[in-house]
Amino acid sequence: MSSEKEHTSLLSLRSVGSLTALVVLGASLLWVSFNMELPSPEALRETILGYGWAGWLVFLGITTAIAITPIPVTVPALVAGSLYGLIEGTILSFSGVMLGSWIGYWLARALGQRIVFRLLGRHSTIVQNYLSDAGFWAMCTVRLMPALPYWPINYGAGALGVKQYAFVSATFVASMPGQISLVALGAFASNPSIFHGTVLVIAWIAVLISTWISYKYWRSTAPDRKETESTKE
Repeated sequence: MSSEKEHTSLLSLRSVGSLTALVVLGASLLWVSFNMELPSPEALRETILGYGWAGWLVFLGITTAIAITPIPVTVPALVAGSLYGLIEGTILSFSGVMLGSWIGYWLARALGQRIVFRLLGRHSTIVQNYLSDAGFWAMCTVRLMPALPYWPINYGAGALGVKQYAFVSATFVASMPGQISLVALGAFASNPSIFHGTVLVIAWIAVLISTWISYKYWRSTAPDRKETESTKE
């Protein structure tokens, strides 16, 4: 009897802990989404410059933190291009996005599916359809979907147990064209050279082509997903 009571008490403690984690994380992300406003690219640029030689660390920290939340990573990428140029800006912006995505992935693994999918809300269905037993190509597909932000993919992949190698490699490959295009746009705005303009055009072509490829993959796998869902029912 005592062992059963101890087991029941442990389950109760886990339930309370899970609920507390859900409330805290959900409230934090909602507060950040609706109350925190990113400064303009010019204001963010001035803030980073104010830290002198340590500005790149501040920028990396800001980009990483933004990648964990539902806030788009567009503004930091533009600032990276205008402040650090195409090559260094791409390295810093991309590193922040990768690090923030990885942190979100492991945070979701720690919280578990039940909590994460409550948190994802309207994104939960599409994430679950694509990332259940997902590999490299499925991860690339969801990364390249225009209407799906970074954060639900990070959290969904972690909650569903997508292998870390598939998650990291697909995030690296699928995010690169978009990051380069945004950084190149920022660099071109501050220094409108032929080089920056050429890279910008090539990067956007790469984004369009990769999005088209992911769409074709999505279309080709749609019947399989429907069949799987009907079998489960």
